[in-house]
Amino acid sequence: MDEYEPKSKVEFETIDSKKIDFGRNNFLEVARKKAITEDGVNEFISVSRGYYLPDKSERFKKSLTIPDEEEIRNFIADMIKNM
Repeated sequence: MDEYEPKSKVEFETIDSKKIDFGRNNFLEVARKKAITEDGVNEFISVSRGYYLPDKSERFKKSLTIPDEEEIRNFIADMIKNM
């Protein structure tokens, strides 16, 4: 049986991020990130939900990524505002 080997290593870089706390111990983070591989660079938007540990460090539970395309960003923003 062959072991799975990824085609190339991916490095992630956070370009910018904003966070808002909610509830007793939770936060949402919206970030613009880059995925850098041997094949090139891909920018995307990440929306992540997380929580704080007792020592105030952060842990992430779930994340959604969307392409960094104006039409998609506008669609999601409009849908959220109008729901």
